[in-house]
Amino acid sequence: MKKQLLLFATFLVFLNVKAQTAILIENVSIFNGKENKITIGDVLINDNKIVKIATTPIKSNVLGLKTINGKGKFLIPGLIDNHVHLSINTMGQMELLDPKLTEAKMDSLTRIEGKNMLLRGFTAVRDLGGPVFNVKKDIDAGKVIGPRIYPSGAMISQTSGHGDSRLPNEKSKHYGGQVSRGELMGVNYIADGVPEVLNATRENLRAGATQIKVMAGGGAATAYDPLDVTQYSLEELKAAVGAAEDWGTYVTVHAYTARAVRRSIEAGVKVIEHGQLLDEETIQLMADKGIYLSLQVLDPAPEKAPETTKIKKQKVVDGTDFAFQMAKKYQVKLAWGTDYLFDPKQSANQNTDILKLKKWFSPFEILKLVTYDNAKVLALSGERNPYQAGALGVIEEGAYADMILVNGNPLQNIDLVGDPAKNFLVIIKNGVVVKNTL
Repeated sequence: MKKQLLLFATFLVFLNVKAQTAILIENVSIFNGKENKITIGDVLINDNKIVKIATTPIKSNVLGLKTINGKGKFLIPGLIDNHVHLSINTMGQMELLDPKLTEAKMDSLTRIEGKNMLLRGFTAVRDLGGPVFNVKKDIDAGKVIGPRIYPSGAMISQTSGHGDSRLPNEKSKHYGGQVSRGELMGVNYIADGVPEVLNATRENLRAGATQIKVMAGGGAATAYDPLDVTQYSLEELKAAVGAAEDWGTYVTVHAYTARAVRRSIEAGVKVIEHGQLLDEETIQLMADKGIYLSLQVLDPAPEKAPETTKIKKQKVVDGTDFAFQMAKKYQVKLAWGTDYLFDPKQSANQNTDILKLKKWFSPFEILKLVTYDNAKVLALSGERNPYQAGALGVIEEGAYADMILVNGNPLQNIDLVGDPAKNFLVIIKNGVVVKNTL
């Protein structure tokens, strides 16, 4: 009898746990992520999915249903940042290269930043370089809260490329030196020639990468590579693309210039990160080929940065307006991200960075870009997509329950998304309420 009672009690607990995942959000103004309109109604969530949306009251007899009265507030999909470095933006570059830094310490800092990012309303991010695999597993297992992470693993760079993180006195591992600190920490792989590029790509895929990040041109923040240089031969780029496609996913590249982008397109790359130094003809080519342009509105280099870095960064900043204007003219498929690197204080600007887009886009276009459009880029990971059971970036039946209740109408006042602490009343990710100030 005691055994039967214990089993029954366990069954009731199981039912209660399952029931706690059912949420009814009543009386909300719904922006679905892709249409420039608002629908007044109710939304029913069960487990981690949206199961019903209705313009009339939803009646549900689900045991343990949690009801949230939306009071006419505005429900939007969770925000998506298409270009983050979740782990390596938790510290400065010299801290990262410190031999005393441990994987455990780095993961601890990354978990904190993941939580903060989710509470800013970012329910999904595409991580384009750094060791985030451990933290992603913890988030997916429910051990900590954070956004859905689409990890790239280590950035793949040629010697003297944008991902060559060695200090000036460090010799190459090929010529009497040791494996660099960045490589040991999983930040970057220095790979030259087709065999090494294949190996680096496959190492990332083995670790759980959803897409591959390759450095195809010069960068502003690195010491060895001027902005104008083109990195990796066509054969090397094709090797990375082929290995990624064999795993059902794709390659995205860091590239600013027309030469680097055209070579990348020829190799089969699907997304270009940055592109602020492109010419009109290359942007038109991207439109014709259906290549995504992942643009960021970057800030000038900090005052303490080396003069060469300041000059390079300013060229990128100056090219941003032209890139956006041409992308709009030729209707290039756009994505958006922040791309903060080695500057933890900058993380707090993630939401206000969205507001910089007002120079080129309407509130609707901005909201669609940072939800529905960015989700389309996440879906390019195909067979490596860890979240294939539902759609992201939308509020529709069958989609994942990732959403934000906003105190005001962001389709009329996009500035509301710039202050998540004040204006994001409820944040739900994967059917779990992570913030509720109602």
